[in-house]
Amino acid sequence: MKLRKLGRTASHRRALLRSQVTSLILEGKIETTVYKAKSIKALADKMVTLGKRGDIAARRQAAAFLMDPAAVKKLFDEVAPKYGERNGGYTRIVKTGFRRGDAAPMAIIEWV
Repeated sequence: MKLRKLGRTASHRRALLRSQVTSLILEGKIETTVYKAKSIKALADKMVTLGKRGDIAARRQAAAFLMDPAAVKKLFDEVAPKYGERNGGYTRIVKTGFRRGDAAPMAIIEWV
């Protein structure tokens, strides 16, 4: 995976992506820029893979990454079981146009 720097330091970028993945799990879909959505996709798919594993080590790994204990619970109880038979590709990115202020390309990332 090519690293997208998103104009941030490493710690800021990691915090941004963690919070966006947490929001995606809690809300089901979020609107963000195309570049952030593409970065989030790999991390969200990895979280679902951990959720499908379902053991205590996977739960601890997910808890270390996600920023809200409610997100961990929802990931393991609702989101991951929905994709039991699916082999990858748990998220979809739909482009929605351009942001009014700076014309950044926007997209919605959601669960399939």
